Amino acid sequence: MYRKPVFGLLVLLTTFHLALGQDEDKITIRSFFDRALSERQSYQWLADLCAIGPRLSGSENSLKAIHWVKGVMDTCGFDRVYLQPTLVPHWERGNPEKAVLHDSEGGVYELNVLAIGGSVATPPGGIFAEIVEVPSLMAIDDLSREDVEGKIVFYNPPFDQTNIATGASYGSNVGTRAQGAVKAAKKGAVASIIRSVSSGWDDAPHTGTGHYEADVDSIPAAALGVKSADLVQHIIRLDPHAKLHLTMHGRWHEDATSYNVIAELKGTEFPEEIIVMGGHMDSWDVGEGAHDDGAGCMHSLGALKLLVDGDFKPKRTIRAVMFINEENGTRGGQEYADQAVKNGEKHIVAIESDAGGYTPRGFGVTSSEDQRKKLENWLEYFPKNTISYMSKGGGGVDIGPLHRADGTPMIGLSVDGQKMFDLHHSANDVFEAVHPRELELGTASMATLVYLLSEYGL
Repeated sequence: MYRKPVFGLLVLLTTFHLALGQDEDKITIRSFFDRALSERQSYQWLADLCAIGPRLSGSENSLKAIHWVKGVMDTCGFDRVYLQPTLVPHWERGNPEKAVLHDSEGGVYELNVLAIGGSVATPPGGIFAEIVEVPSLMAIDDLSREDVEGKIVFYNPPFDQTNIATGASYGSNVGTRAQGAVKAAKKGAVASIIRSVSSGWDDAPHTGTGHYEADVDSIPAAALGVKSADLVQHIIRLDPHAKLHLTMHGRWHEDATSYNVIAELKGTEFPEEIIVMGGHMDSWDVGEGAHDDGAGCMHSLGALKLLVDGDFKPKRTIRAVMFINEENGTRGGQEYADQAVKNGEKHIVAIESDAGGYTPRGFGVTSSEDQRKKLENWLEYFPKNTISYMSKGGGGVDIGPLHRADGTPMIGLSVDGQKMFDLHHSANDVFEAVHPRELELGTASMATLVYLLSEYGL
């Protein structure tokens, strides 16, 4: 007859301890946000990183950034800091590109242009040819070789402004940048140019990776600023015989030695279970790579520092990885995955921030539904107006190889990225474009997620 009261007392005590634990978690998490927003450590580090300048893989600046961030990590009190070497591609733009449009009446119009990453150079005197406009990547298939041969193909698909998620518009147009030169060359074109894949309304051209095929002639490939593309469109529709004089100097070098930079906190109870988070240290060779992806690197480094400064002893091992070569090769992500498999490491989750330093909104999750639901149950720990969803599907280019190698669940930080593709891969991606509060909210959100994963697993 005493069983029910004793059982009831046990339930009451268990409930009390669970509630107490939950309150302690909330206090700890609140401290992440308080310290991130008041100390602005991630923002200060981002300023130092951006002061180095552009960081394309293989460049001197990329190595300066790598050794700078390792030096920072060495002062943070992490359990281990190390470099992970890998070979990366090395392409250089050379002297600034020039594009000048000449109409049949003697009019001359200077355009804003950037070579697409990896492009070959024009001949020393440049290329001077008529332009054929193509509304989309696939539309060139409808043209005959006679329509294209000896001309410069102008891919002119507009950025779809109706998508709320601007990444969808970027994804639907980025193929023109990646494959446009190959498809144009197959028709006998002498060069290809594209309307920059940009949501902005300015004239800053946006670069990014392009591709060639071994059995197809490699022709110069470039991107025009949005307003320059509008001008070309206007002129050639009035004057089909207008010509473009395009001069470019891109050059490939031998692969260069570079590094992922890794900081680690060793787990106290389950050290063999690894949580990895990161961003990519490399950027394109224009701008400062502030949003893409200096912000993601500082999110991850800053999150690990918040844990250390809070005297948190993680149950599971946590790593922050500054990956190299995301932009034009993904060698860093592949090297990390290869070493993880070789060493028999057990990653329980991989997290990436590569959407910019804007206000955090949620996480995209590629995992089992049960795992995603577990993450969804943690939404109450995030302050209002920060993380509000755990949606299906997410990850990142750098953590993709690890996911493909062993099925490690992937999580990508989602932000309010309405402005991301205004400046993505352009000279506008500079430190001044990052707001300190927005950046630090991302850092604290990353710290919250890895704290909960370390405490409770996935």
